[in-house]
Amino acid sequence: MTNPPAAWIRSIGLIGPGMSDWPACAAILLGKAEWQPEKTVLNAPEQLPPAERRRAVRVVKLALGIGLQATTAAGVDPSGFATVFSSSGGDGVNCHQICETLASDDRQISPTRFHNSVHNAAAGYWGIATGATAASAVLCAYDASFGAGLLEALAQVQVERAPCLLLAYDADYPEPLRAARPIPDAFGVALLLTPEREAESCGRIAASLTDAPADTLPDSALDTLRCAIPAARSLPLLGAIAGRRAGRIVLDYLDHVRLAVDYAA
Repeated sequence: MTNPPAAWIRSIGLIGPGMSDWPACAAILLGKAEWQPEKTVLNAPEQLPPAERRRAVRVVKLALGIGLQATTAAGVDPSGFATVFSSSGGDGVNCHQICETLASDDRQISPTRFHNSVHNAAAGYWGIATGATAASAVLCAYDASFGAGLLEALAQVQVERAPCLLLAYDADYPEPLRAARPIPDAFGVALLLTPEREAESCGRIAASLTDAPADTLPDSALDTLRCAIPAARSLPLLGAIAGRRAGRIVLDYLDHVRLAVDYAA
């Protein structure tokens, strides 16, 4: 990339195993707190109407949770931003339940199951919860989904010269799907990106492609998490942001190429 897309990070939202929010994750990445890999806790946001709150599946709770964390931390109205939703597989639990129904004698799938099965379900629930009407992109690139989402969001910020909210998230699958796709738990990260530096900005990033090997984490347990959940490929970048360590961070992307993210505090 001759002119790598770039943006400023205004705020971060994060939910994962033993990590309730971005400050908790930052403390772990900085070695100020010990990581306890407890099951990810997900709650349906109060912004959803009661009926949609009852129907919200695990992936929806995760995506809305991280997005609302990021916009709340920035003190901004979540309805005003273009969004990029990126997930390697969407809702595995709902997929499993649909497969169970299709394998049974009664093959009638409920409308709720059906509308939750589409990959852009989380984006739809986001619009319901926040009233957002801005453009929304929904991506899937298997294990490269975080990198693909980051490139898309950075490109949008650079071209449109307007903020963009990236939401990258993945959730676990039940058996027997887990045997084929062994994602152990839910993890998601949201980055509110802006074209210009703001008082609350926590650094600037620019992304390009590289043949260099991906960075790993010094904590072996956290590095296992990084490898196990596609959205957690973001952890080396998040570690640099938490420590305000300027430099180049190389993230896993495609099999033949990685994503180099230049970070300036």
